Amino acid sequence: MAQPMEQPMQAQGAPMQGAVSDKDWMTTLLLSFFLGALGVDHFYTGKTMTGVLKLLTVGGCGIWALIDLIMIITQNFKDGNGLPIVNK
Repeated sequence: MAQPMEQPMQAQGAPMQGAVSDKDWMTTLLLSFFLGALGVDHFYTGKTMTGVLKLLTVGGCGIWALIDLIMIITQNFKDGNGLPIVNK
């Protein structure tokens, strides 16, 4: 007798396919632009530890802040749960 096909399981802790963050894209963009060197964008999106690191290094001397800004503009930035922050 044939056994039923099992559905592929989502890895524990991995974001669901097609799910997006509940964080607002424009708010994240503005926080990153004006306060990105202080890590405020990371605190807002739930990335507390990287927010502290970004604050202590002043946005990685501006390089980290610039990379985050580009990631947000291109909608490749993820929140603390690994969900993409997109413009709705």
